[in-house]
Amino acid sequence: MILPHPNYDGNISVEKAIKSRRTVRSFSSRPLQLAHLSQLFFSAQGITEDGGFKRAAPSGGALYPLDVYAVVGKGAVEGLDPAVYHYISSSHKITTIATGDRRGLLAKAALHQMWMADAPVNFVITAEYARICSKYGQRGVRYAIIEAGHVGQNIFLQAEALGLKAGIVGAFNDREVIRVMEIPSEHEPLLVMPAGFSK
Repeated sequence: MILPHPNYDGNISVEKAIKSRRTVRSFSSRPLQLAHLSQLFFSAQGITEDGGFKRAAPSGGALYPLDVYAVVGKGAVEGLDPAVYHYISSSHKITTIATGDRRGLLAKAALHQMWMADAPVNFVITAEYARICSKYGQRGVRYAIIEAGHVGQNIFLQAEALGLKAGIVGAFNDREVIRVMEIPSEHEPLLVMPAGFSK
């Protein structure tokens, strides 16, 4: 599915978004618009270079070892079925990886942090280390983890600019997250970011 074109002019300054940003663990059931999801994906890994390939977050050697997924709940995003979606930066679209509302299963894989299941969307940032270690050796692992931090902050600030909130989770069983989401085994989960309207 091709996502709505991202907006390049927000309603609040980056300074205000930085000042207002807080980690949130309590979410409303109010659904997101597809445009919200589009904007969050773009801010995470969207192409920002006209006619090029460079993305919203910096990457060592521009090798981009990260993938961004969204675990979307039932009725959580207007016009979108509950499923696990994979973001394709090059065409600003999403593809379905696994069907059904898997937020509860993801929360259980995250050491039973069940508050995550209330967020309309859980973004999952993964790394395929071979993409960057092929050039930088074992040091590439560090570069991928640094990159995940950049992506996470972009999601935080974009959520704030949209009037949304986000949380961040690093405590989970990696293999169980991969199993629940049905993603490739070489896509190591680094961060989970629940997002939506706060209560």
